[in-house]
Amino acid sequence: MRLKIILISAIALAAAGCGDGGGRSGHAEQIVAAFYPLAFAAQQLASPGTQIINLTPPGVEPHDLELSPKDVAKLHSADLVILLGHGFQPEVEAAAGHGDHILRLLDTPGLNRFPDDDPHVWLDPVRYTLLVRRIAAALNRPQAAAPLVDRLHALDREYRQGLRRCARREIVTSHEAFAYLGRRYGLRQIAITGLSPEAEPTPKRLQSVLAAVRKTRATTVFFETLVSPRLAHTVARETGAHTAVLDPIEGLTPAEAKRGADYFSVMRSNLASLRKALGCR
Repeated sequence: MRLKIILISAIALAAAGCGDGGGRSGHAEQIVAAFYPLAFAAQQLASPGTQIINLTPPGVEPHDLELSPKDVAKLHSADLVILLGHGFQPEVEAAAGHGDHILRLLDTPGLNRFPDDDPHVWLDPVRYTLLVRRIAAALNRPQAAAPLVDRLHALDREYRQGLRRCARREIVTSHEAFAYLGRRYGLRQIAITGLSPEAEPTPKRLQSVLAAVRKTRATTVFFETLVSPRLAHTVARETGAHTAVLDPIEGLTPAEAKRGADYFSVMRSNLASLRKALGCR
């Protein structure tokens, strides 16, 4: 009888242990983020000891990510999976499936997305705060959002001040990634290609871009770090403009990751590039 009581007690204790921490006793919480801006936010918000996995490694364009069987296993075993959603990375979204642990950030209330479906909401620091608060809530750490939100509002003030007085307001970009940034700070985007960074412009669109660059007297054609700059160089050569980097921050390059660059340092580098290209004072 005594042995039976001991065994029942042991089983009850083991069950109680399994009930702690979401059913993974002794298991460090694991968060899988689909690509860099989501992983960066998770790193800033998660409790110490949490394992943050960015599915998209440095140097890889998120749209080009091909999942390995290990990646799929990580999606299925994670405590929280953070996706952008709305088809930004269809393969990742399909592999992740559905469930309470899947967070699709483009569904965040109050985001007020544009009708052109540009997904790059994180390039607007104010909208990025909404994603930050949503991730913090999913982690049951709403109070952790405050320091990062404060930094984002400070960055917004830097942009407002830095882009207040400029000779030009048009930005010529390699693809349509900067609608949210442009709308926030009163800039007009002239994109060589559409929402897909790998798409080839039609001859008609290319001629239209060349005409717009000449008409606005733009001095700079912006290209990105993770896609070919070929089209940007072509437009610059045809119009006598220069080229420079304007990063949509879909991911870091290996060199940026090695030197410790992050969302804020890249955004400030973007601001410096914009000020120079637009003749701001």
